[in-house]
Amino acid sequence: MYTQLARLPRKIKLLIMIICDVILLPLALWSAIALRYGTIHPDVSTYWWVFILVPFITVPIFVRFGLYRAVVRYVDEKVLYTVFYGVSLSVLLLTAAILLGGVIGLPRSSILIYWIISVAYITASRYLGRSLLRSLEKRQRKRVKVAIYGAGRAGLQTAMALLSGSEYSPVLFFDDSKDLQGSSLLGIRVYDPRLALSLMSDYGCEQLLLAMPSASRSRRKEIIQSFESSGVQLKTIPGMGDLVGGTVKIEDIREVGVEDLLGRDAVPPFENLLGRCIREKTVLVTGAGGSIGSELCRQIVKAAPKKIILLEQSEFALYKLEQELSNEIEASKLVPVLGSVLDQVAVSEVISSHKVQTIYHAAAYKHVPLVEANVTAGVMNNAFGTLSVANLAAKHGVETFVLISTDKAVRPTNVMGASKRFAEMILQAMQAAKGFQTRFCMVRFGNVLGSSGSVVPLFKEQIRKGGPVTVTHPDITRFFMTIPEAAQLVLQAGAMGTGGDVFVLDMGESVKIVDLAKKMIELSGFTVRDPATGAGDIAIEFVGMRPGEKLYEELLIGDNVSPTEHPRIMRAEESYLEFAQLEKYLIELRSLCEAGESLKVRALLHKLIPEFKTSSDK
Repeated sequence: MYTQLARLPRKIKLLIMIICDVILLPLALWSAIALRYGTIHPDVSTYWWVFILVPFITVPIFVRFGLYRAVVRYVDEKVLYTVFYGVSLSVLLLTAAILLGGVIGLPRSSILIYWIISVAYITASRYLGRSLLRSLEKRQRKRVKVAIYGAGRAGLQTAMALLSGSEYSPVLFFDDSKDLQGSSLLGIRVYDPRLALSLMSDYGCEQLLLAMPSASRSRRKEIIQSFESSGVQLKTIPGMGDLVGGTVKIEDIREVGVEDLLGRDAVPPFENLLGRCIREKTVLVTGAGGSIGSELCRQIVKAAPKKIILLEQSEFALYKLEQELSNEIEASKLVPVLGSVLDQVAVSEVISSHKVQTIYHAAAYKHVPLVEANVTAGVMNNAFGTLSVANLAAKHGVETFVLISTDKAVRPTNVMGASKRFAEMILQAMQAAKGFQTRFCMVRFGNVLGSSGSVVPLFKEQIRKGGPVTVTHPDITRFFMTIPEAAQLVLQAGAMGTGGDVFVLDMGESVKIVDLAKKMIELSGFTVRDPATGAGDIAIEFVGMRPGEKLYEELLIGDNVSPTEHPRIMRAEESYLEFAQLEKYLIELRSLCEAGESLKVRALLHKLIPEFKTSSDK
């Protein structure tokens, strides 16, 4: 029935509403006269024509006031004001018509009663229609019962949006404020969060929406932890500013992610640092289509560059990024370049023709097992790709060169980490050699959430499929940071370098991956399967360490570290080879890579980087 009503043409629905009003308005007048005389059979034979006149006066007024533009299923309190003003004006016109017509026998006091009753009848018809349609809709499609944590403005607006939709049915509010507890919003009671688990069980509610977009990350972590192991599926909603701005939709309600579990609030960027190497400058980003590279581009565009050049070897990644950024910056300021950092002729042409002033070098092969299986390709791209672009930057007088490094470069246990540490050493040696106008620096940090190869999307997909969730080792830990936060810190660190600096980002506390897997399973509404009894929903399986993988990641080789003007960025002092000494090794390493001598390349990296230790060396 609901489907049939919903599919009726808008004109038919409008006609039904008008017919209802044409019936209800004379009925309201008859009710008023009956109440006035105290009988259900009042004598109206001398002024019967007034009953016909009432809808002819009132319906056009309702049309003019926009009453029939409202969609019945979504009517709110505004309909009451529209009906009130419309009926009031029609009562004045009706009174004038009765006086001018010399109507006899119609009690004048019944006009006042008619005014009250008609407002009630017309308003009630709208709310009754809304209730009927929503009731039919609920029967037609089962909605998920949800509770909302946060009864402030965001929670209220969320509930209103959910009530008007067909996916969710909000049945409970929880809020920390004692003033709100016990009150009702949109007919939904607000309770103390300490009663959440028992009330949600009573109401058959399995999902809890966190409607606290402005809450600190530490507060969100506390709330999330209080529901761990409860079987409640937690989800978070976007801020209402994003909803109104069209950035996201209410359908974008998502599961609580690891970013909500970090418990570390992001430090607002220092604007003077953020734009120092970007504003009104020509900026080149290598590896622009990658996770970090693309976020760097988004942040750079916001800082008003003179021009941004996107260098990427993946055609599809470059196309996607160009399409995204074309909505944020003028076409003349956006230059997509398809190519490799190892193509010296092409990169040189780009730097010289566009007069590049700042380079963010994010191009790298970073997947540990893949680089471990493709040693020469990894070293060529990560080390010699860096050397190639750095030489061209020095040749053409680029002001700033920032290398995006990794925590895996610290005491590396794999070729990827060793190649990135070697890239750092190349820049340190070039800076120390003097004679370069270019200021070289590097920024080192750990895992970023949502990047390609990140464990978080892998776990989400495994949970979605019902498991098992695969973890390499029970004791393995990693640092985590959100991509936007990492990109902002990279831009700010690059602005502080004096030359040859190794900047280290404060990644907070390391996270035990098995604990992360357990929390993600529980916050998705499932339980972790007990290996002994087999009880539970999703199993965690330990699959063994991958080639070159470390149990613990580090950010510093030594202890020689000093603070900077930014609380989340530190400057490390680390050893390196002089450029004259390094140069002969570069020639040897390149020839070995070109010859495909993977074992000899690995051996030379061990010689160049004393901290490079694989599992077989220990």
